[in-house]
Amino acid sequence: MSKRVQAKYKIDRRLGVNLWGRAKSPFNTRNYAPGQHGKNKSKPSDYCIQLHAKQKLKGYYGNIGEKQFRKIYQEAVRRRGDTSENLIGLLERRLDAVVYRMKFAITFFAARQLINHGHVAVNGKRVNIPSYKVKADDEISIIGKMKTNENTLTAVNTAERDVPDYCNVDKGLKGRFVRVPQLADVPYPVTMEPNLVIEFYSR
Repeated sequence: MSKRVQAKYKIDRRLGVNLWGRAKSPFNTRNYAPGQHGKNKSKPSDYCIQLHAKQKLKGYYGNIGEKQFRKIYQEAVRRRGDTSENLIGLLERRLDAVVYRMKFAITFFAARQLINHGHVAVNGKRVNIPSYKVKADDEISIIGKMKTNENTLTAVNTAERDVPDYCNVDKGLKGRFVRVPQLADVPYPVTMEPNLVIEFYSR
């Protein structure tokens, strides 16, 4: 499990984007980097552009640790096909990502906590590993007392985002992961550039 060692929304201002598209992001009112020199912009180098692309992708999926993220990249390279598409597919197959996509949690961090505490089942079996790889047609469900928890119900009813078409969800806090998505299918609130991430690791 990766650890979030600082306030999660600080990454928004540091990277210059509203990473999760949330109304409460400080970037909405202060759209410049933190610090006294935050408003001074200089032309970034190619390395800086690639690094920021990696930090955006890592941060979006709940601040995945570097060691774990590199393993995901290496697996994407080993697979046949487009490495960028493979990378996105592997990230979207993570259980915490699927729980978030199905709107069972308001953030990736909340989705990870739900899983860690044993409130999520895959095909009827409790799973407490956020990085568990979901397969096409797997059934994901919220179990136990969290089915009536206020935070869970708030997440399900939030209007901030919609359930993507590669997930099907019914009213009983149960859903099905229909297929592994392509980059164009993923509803990122900001532009993600996995090709730059591949270039970063290929240096």
